[in-house]
Amino acid sequence: MEFQIAVIPGDGIGPEIVTEAMKILDKVGEVYGHTFTYKKLLMGGASIDAYGVPLTEETLEAAKNSDSVLLGAVGGNVGTSRWYQGPPETRPEAGLLGIRKGLELFANIRPAWLYRELADACPLKTEIVGEKGFDMVIMRELTGGLYFGERHTTVENGVRKAVDTLVYDENEIRRIAVKAFEIAAKRSGKVTSVDKANVLDSSRLWRAVVDETAREYPGIQVEHMLVDNAAMQLVMDPGQFDVVLTENMFGDILSDEASEITGSIGMLPSASLGKTKLGLYEPSHGSAPDIAGKDIANPIATILSAAMMLRYSFDLDREADAVEAAVQQALTDGYRTGDIYSEGCRKVGTREMGSVIAGYIR
Repeated sequence: MEFQIAVIPGDGIGPEIVTEAMKILDKVGEVYGHTFTYKKLLMGGASIDAYGVPLTEETLEAAKNSDSVLLGAVGGNVGTSRWYQGPPETRPEAGLLGIRKGLELFANIRPAWLYRELADACPLKTEIVGEKGFDMVIMRELTGGLYFGERHTTVENGVRKAVDTLVYDENEIRRIAVKAFEIAAKRSGKVTSVDKANVLDSSRLWRAVVDETAREYPGIQVEHMLVDNAAMQLVMDPGQFDVVLTENMFGDILSDEASEITGSIGMLPSASLGKTKLGLYEPSHGSAPDIAGKDIANPIATILSAAMMLRYSFDLDREADAVEAAVQQALTDGYRTGDIYSEGCRKVGTREMGSVIAGYIR
């Protein structure tokens, strides 16, 4: 089979980690008889440098005409980079928001689990994590809420005033809820819906629509949890969660928190999906400009994102399993990049880690 992948290396460590993910895909193609062709595109700071905007219409159209999109990371140092001198819509991250919206990708899937080999890197006490560790998926709504609401800043009587608007309609909530229930049905059958229904009207609507949707999935256990409690429970008892369903901003914050308790954000992939098979796959971490070009970035999150691409966009479950097993084998055999290194292991760089994982794909 042949697949056309739009590749957006992005900024910082993006080009390095994307190169390793492509190395893995090429090995999968060699072993399983597939052909992956790549069209490289610019977005984020690289696009600002080349075209003056973080996302061009040409890049968006090329992404739409691909079978899937593989993204490294976008952005730079907010305090020093020239990319952050203008208004928000001209900054690198606006490209990411724009491509998600343009591709109609409303569901962000962020798995967070603890590898047994990395238990020592987990910042939580052993008695909290337990023998089984944790394995959850955070389902974050991507195209509504505060990040896409009307916003403006004014000056009234010499006082600056900023307004951000949080808007959701029931259809936006229902479609992400359906995705969460479908995934829960293939996992442990539990959905924890996170909101702030004791304060926000948008959260009260969120809770009502989730309950309505739950009636169509009688085999799924559903609970509601306020976001402040959810943030606490993630570090007090992460093993209680299976599928965590939440709106855009809460999901942004909680998924980053969940990634940190795994020991390294460099381990965690993500997928952004819509109604079709076209998806955008990227690591959960940022562009880490301080380590760019040093061959020390961890490529595993991007490699596992490529595995999610194989599974969700291409229906290549066997191939995705092979990539995930190869990552597991590399960890079992003691290979570590600096962010997950511990005494007695073999410390490797970005390129070597990619090559080691590719070597285990048979």
